[in-house]
This record gives sequence, structure tokens and C-alpha cells, in this order.
Amino acid sequence: MTNNFLNFLKPFIVLFYGYARIISCILISIFLLSYCLHPDRFASHYNYVKAENIPDELEKSYEQRDNSCTIKINGNRGSDILYPNKYPHEDPSVMARRLGILPGGQWKPHNCYPQFNVAIILPYRNRDIQLAIFMNYIHPFLQLQNLDYKIFVIEQSPMREFNRAKLFNVGYKEATKISNFHCFIFHDIDLIPQNPDNIYACSKMPRHMSSSVNTFRYNLPYTGLFGGATAITRKLFEKVNGFSNVYYGWGGEDDDMYSRLRNKGLEVTRFAPNVAQYYMLTHKKETPSSARYERLHSGEQRFDTDGISNLEYKVLDHELRPLYLWILADV
Repeated sequence: MTNNFLNFLKPFIVLFYGYARIISCILISIFLLSYCLHPDRFASHYNYVKAENIPDELEKSYEQRDNSCTIKINGNRGSDILYPNKYPHEDPSVMARRLGILPGGQWKPHNCYPQFNVAIILPYRNRDIQLAIFMNYIHPFLQLQNLDYKIFVIEQSPMREFNRAKLFNVGYKEATKISNFHCFIFHDIDLIPQNPDNIYACSKMPRHMSSSVNTFRYNLPYTGLFGGATAITRKLFEKVNGFSNVYYGWGGEDDDMYSRLRNKGLEVTRFAPNVAQYYMLTHKKETPSSARYERLHSGEQRFDTDGISNLEYKVLDHELRPLYLWILADV
């Protein structure tokens, strides 16, 4: 009797388990999809400024006027994924004329008074394709924000290993010889901003602009990161003595800069993850410097003596190019 009953139930049990597995797979798929599509999926692990509060967080370069340009935050969720072939190369001179860019990569709006005055510093060596893509994209992006800006490309001569941080210091020094810039943005050439709400101006505290990069699945790897694209006022940059000059080779200078900020009691600001989205252009990975840990370990001893206060370099050449001011430096 019992065996007959079990044999009778067996097909129903098999059917039940089959449907249960299908339903479980559907529920798991729905959960994963909702997680991936949720706009705040990357927002839980660090403090950030919400999109609607961005205008209040920014530090203006100029006094408010009747016809001052307004900052519009549209709540965009970020642009489509960017690929090099989506932004075909346009002749720099043609692009400069079309967009009204002055020689040396300078522009400001003419229909209103800009609120922000910005120098954008790009360290560079042997990245021709990335440079063309970046320039083709960044000028329209910046002009949508009605900024008074100028772009500096600081190329390092081939004598020594690449020193990204020192090139930032060189760019700062050369920019201050030209104009009294209020805000400095130190930017890697392989990072493309994806959201127009990511205003390229300085906040009251130093800002880590690129906290959500596609290569990190739009996550912040660690809260002490202060690299990729950063913004800091002239006053605060001088307060921390700029970047260190000793980091030849890849790695370490970003963490050193974060330590400099904390040493002076400065907190890092970040915008919402969906605002601070960047796409990293493909490039060959550099070999990390074996000396970076030793330099970081002794970094605090050099904060006041290693930076813009003791910067030494030689300008080998310079040129007002259509989309940027190019400076070749021996560091």
C-alpha cells in the first residue's frame, strides 16, 4: 500500500521540484537584474554629495552678477559607454574654430559671466590616440558647463621614468605664470567623464572626481584613493605643498597626496557615484615602481620640503596648439 502510494506521488514530486528550480532561477534573475539596474547600487560604501546639493558644494571663482551663468544639474544617470570609434577624430584647427576655442585651449562663455575659473592639467607621454579622443570629447563637455577654462598638456621628456605627480606640479607652476587661476583640475588623459552633472570646478574641500570608473565596475576601490581626476583650489593646493616630486615610475603619488590632505586636516569630497562616472580608455598597463612603498613610508617627513616648494624643472619647448597649451619639460 505504501509503495503504491509513493509510486503514485513520484511524478508529482518530480514535477514540483522541476517547477521549484525554474521559479528559483527566475527569482534570482529578477533580483540580480534589479540590483544591476538600481541607480544607487554603488552608493553605499562612501559618503558623497547628492546631485541636487552639488551647486551649494562648489566654490565660485567670481562674485555673483546679474548675468552670471547658472549651473544646471539635470539628474542625468550618465552617458552611454564610450568607445574611441564613437568620437571620430576631428582636425584640431577645425574643431577650435567651430567651438570658438582660443589658441592654447582657452574658452569662456560670451552670453553670461562664468562662475568658475579652471586650469586643467594633463600629464602626458606617448598617448597620441588618447590625447586626440580626450580633446575631442572634453571641450564640448566643458562648454556645456559654461566654464572659464584653459587646458595644459605637460609632456615629459624621455630622459627619465615618467613622473606624473611632478608633471602636475610643473603644470601648476606654468599655469600660475599665465593667469590667476582659482581652481586646478589634475586629470589623467585616459579618463572620460560620462555625466554632465559632474561639474569641472572646485568644491570647498579637495574633490576626488573619478570615484566611479568602469574598470572598477563603477566602485570606489578604497576610501583613501585620490587619483585619476581631482579638483583642488589654489589656496588648498599650496597649503599641502602640491604633489611630491619623488615618485618616478608608476604608483604611490595618489596615496601620498591623500596623506598630505589628511595631514592638513582636509577631508575629501566626492559626488554621487552615478555623477562621478568615468570611462577609462584602453591602454597598456605600466609596471609598478618597486620603490613606491618606501617613498610612501617616509612621505610624512617630506610633506613640507618636497613639493612645489622645491620644484626644479626645465621647459624645453612650448606651443599654443589649437586645443591646448603644450609644454615639454625635463623633470
